Amino acid sequence: MNNINTFDTTTLWSATPEIFLLSAIVVVLLLDLFLTKSFKQTTYYLTQASLFIAGALAFNLINEPQTIIFGGSFILDNMASVFKVFMVGSAMVAMVYTRHYLTQHALFRGEYFILVMLSVLGMMVMVSGYSLLTLYLGLEILSLSLYTLIAIARERAGAVEAALKYFVLGAIASGLLLYGMSMIYGISGSLNINEIASFASSANLASRETLILNFGLVFLVIGIAFKLGAVPFHMWVPDVYQGAPTSVTLFLSTVPKIAAVAMLVRILVDGLGAMHAYWSDLFMILAVLSIALGSVVALMQTNIKRMLAYSTISHVGFIMLGFVTGVVSGYGAAVFYILVYILMSLAAFGMIILLNKKGFEADQISDFRGLSKHSPWFALMMLVTMLSMAGVPPFIGFYSKFFILQQVISAGFVTVAVVAVVFAVISAYYYLQIIKSMYFEESDQEISIVAPMDMQLILSINAVLILVVGLFPDFWMKLSLSLF
Repeated sequence: MNNINTFDTTTLWSATPEIFLLSAIVVVLLLDLFLTKSFKQTTYYLTQASLFIAGALAFNLINEPQTIIFGGSFILDNMASVFKVFMVGSAMVAMVYTRHYLTQHALFRGEYFILVMLSVLGMMVMVSGYSLLTLYLGLEILSLSLYTLIAIARERAGAVEAALKYFVLGAIASGLLLYGMSMIYGISGSLNINEIASFASSANLASRETLILNFGLVFLVIGIAFKLGAVPFHMWVPDVYQGAPTSVTLFLSTVPKIAAVAMLVRILVDGLGAMHAYWSDLFMILAVLSIALGSVVALMQTNIKRMLAYSTISHVGFIMLGFVTGVVSGYGAAVFYILVYILMSLAAFGMIILLNKKGFEADQISDFRGLSKHSPWFALMMLVTMLSMAGVPPFIGFYSKFFILQQVISAGFVTVAVVAVVFAVISAYYYLQIIKSMYFEESDQEISIVAPMDMQLILSINAVLILVVGLFPDFWMKLSLSLF
């Protein structure tokens, strides 16, 4: 049974990760003001320490009784705690890769790390949001931090353009999402997810109430689809991925995806699960379009960041298919897929950053030519990552697709599963392009790895995990299912 508390010691205990991280942001921000240029690395270490402690606090809350606090607007449950641990862990890995990039490109500034912590705080609020207002508050904290991060290389025209595109389109999507929320609030009379669920599942809804719920639902789906980068709300993804500094693209392509899935679960599964028949049809259309367009357009890309952007759109389509099924096992498969995707994306963008040098962005597929001869170990790591993204066994990417398709077929959507498999096979081509470039083409110049040892070590572990986790997929699938 849910335990709803007012502000007391239970409230403080349940929200310790958010309270600590907010306090750490204030402290690190003030300290950074007084650090000289030679001590700016201190901000990086303080950020990593703050994230680690926040993650440890979230881990400590796993298996705690479900508790709803702050007047029903904030929930502590296993899904929230596990997602927070994964978000913080992914952010810490991203920061290790980021430090090398920022140093190489003269972007090492204290505000970068403050913005990363602010975005993680926004994601934590989203994951635990149990009110439309709380969810929107977390989303805006995240979005505003990301807009600024993308534009942090203000001397680059591409980065500023990408930030403006993301800001304008993001503002429109946020407005549509907020409009949908206002419609749901207006007809249900509540912002609380639990009360909205009770209203939506009521058997005596008038036709006018059902119509308004459906109307609001469409706008909610549009807003969530934009944040995930699903077709046809994907226009920002390739431009932002290409234009943003690679370290920001790395962060943008990984951690916020967990928060977007969490928001989807809170609003559509927990809040409007009774209306699954309505929103699942929308999701199926968006999923098929995303898989098809992402797989086909990626074939024509020569910029690896842009190619991975369209690859992300395709992966998002598979994630949405899990929610189409309407069963817990389908939702678990979707969560499993997003966690696997983040592991793969961290390794892929980490490899791009690894090859970066001062004044040189390794953002073309041709930049990987001959990598196997100059650095056989990291060529092998990139090979593992690309094969996993393509869905080749025994790598974990194969099982993520397998579990999704298994649930889709079980739900009776055989045709959709066949279409997804066809485009998954097509998508293998652009991953094989990178492998071909590394192993079968000659480089015009020698490729040297100048990254620090901590990055090389974490990147190696990251890539090896893609294989190791693939050997024991059942454990991770059971973990994903336990969140629902």
